Amino acid sequence: MKSLLFRMFKSGDEDAFRELNEAWIRQYFAIEPKDLEVLGDPVRHILDHGGEIVMAVLDEKPVGCCALLAMPERSFEIGKMAVVEECRGQGIGRALLAHAIRRGRERGAKRLYLETSTKLPNAIHLYESQGFRYLPPERVQPSPYSRSDLFMEMFLE
Repeated sequence: MKSLLFRMFKSGDEDAFRELNEAWIRQYFAIEPKDLEVLGDPVRHILDHGGEIVMAVLDEKPVGCCALLAMPERSFEIGKMAVVEECRGQGIGRALLAHAIRRGRERGAKRLYLETSTKLPNAIHLYESQGFRYLPPERVQPSPYSRSDLFMEMFLE
């Protein structure tokens, strides 16, 4: 792999963050109102609430992203994770998720949570391989996304 690096979201990344996510969502699902809200203003909806966004950059071009959305009780939701289609299968998503997990630990999180879809078996396999486990049905909270039908978590302490 060329010069892949991970860096924190900065001013000017808004379009890349939106485009990366809209591409995968449109490929498998439909853009929902909550997507429009979060992708339309990630600073207000993620960063201003104590979250962060990691950008994967290859040869100075954003090729992936992953957000840590702040939740109560020292938890973060892993969300808005995307890798541009032409770079998939190169380990960028795996490295990006590992980086996000490290960031969660560095931030003192005790738990990471995520929502996904049974229509995304590659993503599910990735999450399982990194240590995420399925939430029992009695602990699942309603999601703002109709595509979310699988809920996972990882405890960090």
